[in-house]
Amino acid sequence: MDLSEVARYWEANAETWTRLARAGYDVYRDALNTPAFLAMLPPVRGLAGLDIGCGEGANTRRVARLGARLDAIDISPTFIRHAQAEEQREPLGIRYQAADGRALPFPPGSFDFATAFMSLMDMPDQALALAEAARVLRPGGFLQFSILHPCFVPPHRRVVRDAAGQPQAIEIARYFERDKPFLDVWIFSSLPAEHQAGIEPFKIPVFHHPLSDWVAFICRAGLVIEEFGEPSASPELAESVPVVADTRVAPLFLHIRARKPA
Repeated sequence: MDLSEVARYWEANAETWTRLARAGYDVYRDALNTPAFLAMLPPVRGLAGLDIGCGEGANTRRVARLGARLDAIDISPTFIRHAQAEEQREPLGIRYQAADGRALPFPPGSFDFATAFMSLMDMPDQALALAEAARVLRPGGFLQFSILHPCFVPPHRRVVRDAAGQPQAIEIARYFERDKPFLDVWIFSSLPAEHQAGIEPFKIPVFHHPLSDWVAFICRAGLVIEEFGEPSASPELAESVPVVADTRVAPLFLHIRARKPA
């Protein structure tokens, strides 16, 4: 699956994704994943940052409100159009453009930090994308990114539930299938069934790699791993937002921060 095919899928997803996410249906993101990511993020006030794979810009705006000066890129022109429209409505100084995360349109050493919220696992050639992120970082700068947890979200994953519907275990398989990109077809699980009629499910190109590959990609890019995060819902969150309760059994997401040596 080459870049042009990946770009077509994401462009096809972008309109519906933006509408549903802004309507509050991306519950994993809003309730757990983004808050945990931002809690792990070092202070960025006054720093120049790049958001790689920004989508419609929701998380980019969260980082900008922490005081960073941001550029942001995404492969989908429709995502960029929606992000720019929101920037016009509420200016935060974010500069958006359509671009490939594997060929960033910035000179070396342009940024103090970079973020990538749930985008790198959907790019072909993650090693190149990480090398590009390292290239545009200044010495001492950091990259923090989130991905589906490669150990617990391989090509086959199923939540095992008890009779009451409570998650008890995670069934996984095909963990070592690193050379078989596949399409993950789904819609936000919080979207009521009666609202799903007429909505085309998302088709997400996924390029799975075992955790050891991710570590190797980071190291080959010349970055030094600083911190891992594995968000898990608290008992209170799992009770109030049952959709995310499976993250108390095993993590759905992996957060990684790596730094370019000074």
